[in-house]
Amino acid sequence: MKVLGLILAGGKSDQLGVLTSKRASAAMPVFGKYRAIDFTLSNMVNSGIIKVGVLTQYNPRSLMDHLGSGKEWDLDRKTGGLFILQPYISPEGSYWYRGTADAIYQNMTLLRRGEEDFVLIGSGDHIYKINFGDVFRFHFQKGADVTLIVKDLDESYDLTKYGIVDMDEDGRIYKIEEKPENPQGRTAFLGIYFINKYLLMDLLYSFVPGGATDLLLDVIIPNLNKLKVYGYKFNGYWRNIKKSVYEYYRTNMDILNESVRDELFYKNGKVYTKLKDLPPPKFTGTAAVENSLISDGTIITGRVRNSVIFRGVKIRAGAVVENSIIMESTVIEEGAVVYNAVLDKESVVREEKKVIGDKEILVFEKRAVI
Repeated sequence: MKVLGLILAGGKSDQLGVLTSKRASAAMPVFGKYRAIDFTLSNMVNSGIIKVGVLTQYNPRSLMDHLGSGKEWDLDRKTGGLFILQPYISPEGSYWYRGTADAIYQNMTLLRRGEEDFVLIGSGDHIYKINFGDVFRFHFQKGADVTLIVKDLDESYDLTKYGIVDMDEDGRIYKIEEKPENPQGRTAFLGIYFINKYLLMDLLYSFVPGGATDLLLDVIIPNLNKLKVYGYKFNGYWRNIKKSVYEYYRTNMDILNESVRDELFYKNGKVYTKLKDLPPPKFTGTAAVENSLISDGTIITGRVRNSVIFRGVKIRAGAVVENSIIMESTVIEEGAVVYNAVLDKESVVREEKKVIGDKEILVFEKRAVI
């Protein structure tokens, strides 16, 4: 079975504020040395998908620099490989991507010319680990036209920000309510589709020229009664970092939980990312680190607790970092205190300065000087 992977990675995500002012949400740094897109891309590669298209639009430079030729994911190959799909001007049209359906429709050539029979569509800003082979088997066992991956969400999720689905006992979806004000259930669609390629092409040709732009709202939901749409229940860890700054913050903090680390990094294959040649982290005699993730190239002379420290960070003597996310190449100078904050790349906190978030998480843009 040949499957084409498509990753939707063009979103801006206003909910993340200054963190996405210069990068797409799929390029957001996570867990010390990864980008959000690494997880969906690695899931696809680990499931045997060797042809992947990444649909980009908003501020793609950082994302494209990270992906390169796809070498780290073994996608720099003659057959299949990695395709960066950006909107472009042509005699037929000059639209930016207006939605998920329109984005795929504008890249129909990739579907038409490919030998694949099925398409797996996912998002580049979701953090999870899955073997898609189980989804494929479920799809065929049910005789489904479309399989959507769903999950029962607990109280830590804001259900009003998700599509809530209703399924019968066999798993067939008969109702999807997108971002309801008063959700009647807790089973949410995770934004991952598995569908026959030729059915997808027929649907897009039928609806997009008439004004449809969103794959779920304008194509799938209006045809629930005509299509066999099934829900595959995923029970593992899953987070959507673009929903809010707090969601991004808590997702990074979750990696300090051993069970989450084991699931994301030791099950269903490796997580691949762009490598950098950096030495191991260095801890001086005055350093004190508790329950934190410390990345390559970091030098710690101060104290760190309950924090995620990215590559190349310097935490000087007398500095204290607690409950915070400190991104790449940031410097916390002598005596400074950072508590409950997110500092983007290459920022500087000057000597004796205090960055303390009491009731909310403080967020600082790239190259901030505090």
